[in-house]
Amino acid sequence: MSDKSKKIGIHELYAQGKEKAEKKLWGASANRRGFLKRTAVLAMGTALGAPIVFGKTYPSGLIPAGLAHSKVPFALPGKHPGLTILNDRPINAETPPDLLDDKITPSDKLFVRNNGIPPVDVDVNKWTLTIEGEGARQTKTYTLAELKSKFQQHTYQLTLECGGNGRSEFNPPAKGNQWSLGAVGCPTWTGVRLKDVLEDVGIKSNATYIGYYGKDTHISGKPDKVVISRGVPMDKALEEESLIAWAMNGQDIPALNGHPLRLVFGGWPASCSGKWLHKIVIRDKVHDGPKMTGQSYRVPCKPVAPGTKVANEDMCIIESMPVKSLITFPKTGGTIKQTQNLPIRGHAWAGGPAIKEVSFSIDFGATWQKCELEAPANRLAWQHFNAKVSFPETGYYEVWVKATDSNDVSQPMLLPGWNPRGYLNNACHRIAVKVQ
Repeated sequence: MSDKSKKIGIHELYAQGKEKAEKKLWGASANRRGFLKRTAVLAMGTALGAPIVFGKTYPSGLIPAGLAHSKVPFALPGKHPGLTILNDRPINAETPPDLLDDKITPSDKLFVRNNGIPPVDVDVNKWTLTIEGEGARQTKTYTLAELKSKFQQHTYQLTLECGGNGRSEFNPPAKGNQWSLGAVGCPTWTGVRLKDVLEDVGIKSNATYIGYYGKDTHISGKPDKVVISRGVPMDKALEEESLIAWAMNGQDIPALNGHPLRLVFGGWPASCSGKWLHKIVIRDKVHDGPKMTGQSYRVPCKPVAPGTKVANEDMCIIESMPVKSLITFPKTGGTIKQTQNLPIRGHAWAGGPAIKEVSFSIDFGATWQKCELEAPANRLAWQHFNAKVSFPETGYYEVWVKATDSNDVSQPMLLPGWNPRGYLNNACHRIAVKVQ
């Protein structure tokens, strides 16, 4: 096939330049106010199969949700067949939004984010966890049975989200798995509080950070090469909800999600919640294991222009995840009659604060209406929202949702600040709806 006849997708076309893509697809780009010109809105409506009702406030540079095609799903052992595989070595897979409709994420629907190859032939009777380090008063090793019998057990719903969730929307594109929306979930986790185990070992006054080590194997096959070793500051480690967990939704944690033992730090990047856990180190400094240094799981300390090269010393470690929300019903692309109200529902979460409000818009963010919002099951669990949406006339619409946390921080309507690794995209989620 020659270059002239080669076809590319809409995402790739927009990545080559939004203004150029809009002119090629719709015949025009932005007006002076930053909205798509009327002629372009009409052309876009033709492609969508219905006129865009609030087209005068459609932002330039935004791919319509009705044309943002989802990836083709594949099946993974122990996982729902609808999960979308992004990489097979190591395995990484995300969950389409409509499969995240459960209030408590089923184990087979939780996303998979692996950096190495999970251990095989796990013997839970021989599995141990060692606590050591310069900030520990002693070195101590526990069997899994000892952890279960020695310490009080706790169960929490805790939200885990990959730091790169939403990476596929950044432009210029960022390296890494091109997550769209589904690298998030909120199952129940059962285990013991990390702080109870650390206090049993003894914490020195110089303790600053904890780091973890798992038993996954590096994709190079080298047994002595550590795959990933991240961690959290002591104040996060000592929170009530920070767990050493062995169960998800009352059953063994799935093999791809860390069986038989893992850390769970709700509200922080999921990479902090080490899987196949066999060692924790109490450090007297910021932990410096693989993927803790350089630019891994870091963003520029100050805003930068898209495409900027940022020095390592100007990058800051990601801690609490930003406020975010997701529409899980209905699935994008649906059609209803104008006489009907459209029920919507989904979840909202933030890295530490509770969610105070969730609102929806049908006019590309020009006006907002409040949703009903449920209280969280516990701190660091996501919260559920719902609303009934009515439409003034027939045509193409997008329903957007925006969450606001208890610190009055709201999601941005469009992409937040660009960063080299494509982290922390918490732009408003939107679905396409045609009204007939």
